[in-house]
Amino acid sequence: MKQLLLDIRLPALPSLTNFVPGRNLELLQMLKRILQAQEKERFVYIWGKIGCGKSHLLQAVVDFFIQRQCSAWYFPGEITQEFRSTNDLRCVAIDDVEQLDEAAQIEMFGFYNQLRNDGNTFLLVSGSVAPSQLKLRQDLVTRLGWGLVYQVHELTEEEKIQALQNYAIERGFNLKTEICEYLLRHSQRDLPSLLMTVDALDRYSLIHQRQITIPLLRELLQGIS
Repeated sequence: MKQLLLDIRLPALPSLTNFVPGRNLELLQMLKRILQAQEKERFVYIWGKIGCGKSHLLQAVVDFFIQRQCSAWYFPGEITQEFRSTNDLRCVAIDDVEQLDEAAQIEMFGFYNQLRNDGNTFLLVSGSVAPSQLKLRQDLVTRLGWGLVYQVHELTEEEKIQALQNYAIERGFNLKTEICEYLLRHSQRDLPSLLMTVDALDRYSLIHQRQITIPLLRELLQGIS
């Protein structure tokens, strides 16, 4: 049964198009305006709880530049050698900034100052809390608060249900609200995990030639737990 999750296709790669905004519509629109050169701001810090979509947004922005043959880098909670190759960089995205060690914080501080003085690189940073609450070097914390700051709000249960039902419709079947509610109560609640389970449920129902019901979902979840 566990092989079922391994065999299904993963949800589409993160993009601004498949990001479900919920209460984050203003942030999404701002990012789109920055990418379309309709806004001059080059420094954005976003924060929120695990599973709210921060990583999705950072990866989507980096992919936007890569798809246009521009140099862009995504760093998940660390800074690697590529961070020092700043020539012609159009975008740098640093996820989970609170995980940076002391050396990386110093390097990022210098990089921020460099970008502020010259260049057109877009710097997008995420953290679990607002800048003022970060337990990092104070000079770096100050810099992170200089640009735009947005909280990323997790989708409500109703918004997740709507996203799951829309996803199911795209795959050619209907997902009843009570099945979505059961899924939210008995599985991981982040959207990527939920979408993978919906994919598995669809395939499981086709393999066994059974309608998608709560008993079928319960059977699937028991088999992959």
